[in-house]
Amino acid sequence: MHPPITVISQRNHVFRQRIEVDSLEALYADVPTLAGGEGSAPDPHDYFDISLGTCKAITVQMYAKRKKWPLTAITVTVQRDDSEEAHGTYKLNVALTLHGISDPEQRARLEEISHRCPIQRLMTQATVDITTHVI
Repeated sequence: MHPPITVISQRNHVFRQRIEVDSLEALYADVPTLAGGEGSAPDPHDYFDISLGTCKAITVQMYAKRKKWPLTAITVTVQRDDSEEAHGTYKLNVALTLHGISDPEQRARLEEISHRCPIQRLMTQATVDITTHVI
């Protein structure tokens, strides 16, 4: 079992939250000013999108390292289209820039491997069971 993630509302802020993950440096979340927040940190949707982008980057890097391919860096851009979210469709367009890889077969394989990242599988194939209770 993983250590819990703790989210604590920030005093003197409208919706800003402090996020504590194990002993790591704290993260913060907020909502945009259009939604009544201060826009001082990524919002929960951003973190959802960030998890996909970072997982794809790490998965590709691990694979390239194992294969000893010349990947020097990867840039992942995630573009959200949430215009149909209220109707059950949340679209993420992901662009991978593979620095140091020019071989078309390696590039194609790394794209394929990016689809296998655990977060993409979690987002698209898993049933997530959430239990919430008040203490």
